[in-house]
Amino acid sequence: MTHDVGAVVDALFNAGVEHITVKDFHRTGHNLLPEMINARSQIIHGYRRGPVPGLGDPGRAQAVIFLGMHAASGTDGFLAHTLTSRIADLEVNGKPMAEIELFASALAPFGIRPIFFSGCPTACRQAGAVIDHISRYPIDKSTAAENFNGPAWRAGLARSVVESLKNDQAAPYQPEGSMQARITLRDGEAAARKIARRWKLDRQKDQILIHTAHIGELYMALIRICYLTPLVEKTLPFCLMVYNLWGRIGLSWVRRQIKK
Repeated sequence: MTHDVGAVVDALFNAGVEHITVKDFHRTGHNLLPEMINARSQIIHGYRRGPVPGLGDPGRAQAVIFLGMHAASGTDGFLAHTLTSRIADLEVNGKPMAEIELFASALAPFGIRPIFFSGCPTACRQAGAVIDHISRYPIDKSTAAENFNGPAWRAGLARSVVESLKNDQAAPYQPEGSMQARITLRDGEAAARKIARRWKLDRQKDQILIHTAHIGELYMALIRICYLTPLVEKTLPFCLMVYNLWGRIGLSWVRRQIKK
C-alpha cells in the first residue's frame, strides 16, 4: 500500500502538483510508512470527528483521488464491503451503495471534486455508474499471485492518476433526495435486533431499515451502526484517542518487522 501511494505521489509532484495530502483511511488508519513516501506530501494517520467524518478538515483541497477502494456490500467485487464486512448487503433506494458514494458526498460541501478511482473491476464499474466523469483504473486480483505484475500495475496506476489531472468535467458528488436504506447484517437476526434496539431503528428479521432526508444523514447513521454505541459516541474524543494510539502501536510493530 505504501509503495502504491508513493508511486502516485511522486508522479503527481513530477506533473507539477504543488500540494498533496494523503489520508490513511484503511482499518486503524495507520498503515502507511511516511518515510517511504515523498516528504513534500503530508501524510495524515488516524481518524477525526469532523468536519468530514473520519477525515477531519480537508483544508484547501480541490480534488480527491481514491486508491484501493472496495465494491459495495453484497456484490461480487474483491473483498466487497461498504464500511465493514459485517454488512452482508446494503441497498439504498433499491440499489447497492459503495463506500465511494459516502466518502465523495461527505467532501462535496467543501467543493472537492472526485477525479480518480482505483479498485477491482466491479468497484470501478460501480464508481463510474454513480459519479459522472470520474477517471478509473481497475486492478484485477482474480489471477494467481505469481502471475500478477505489481510494478507494472503500479506504474500504470501512476500514469492514469496524472492523466486524471486533466479531468475538468468531474463535479462534487451531491446526490439529491431522501435515502431509503435496507441493511442486511452478516451475523443474522440476533445482531440486527441488538443494533436496532441500541439505536431505536426499524427492523425486519436480519435487516435494519433506515429512512433519511439526505445522504449525509445516512452516512452518520451507518457510522453509528458499524462502529459506535451510545456510550462510545458520548465519549468519542477519548475513544478516538485510544483507537489512534492502537494504530500507532501497530505501525511501530510493522517498522520493527521491516528492520528484522
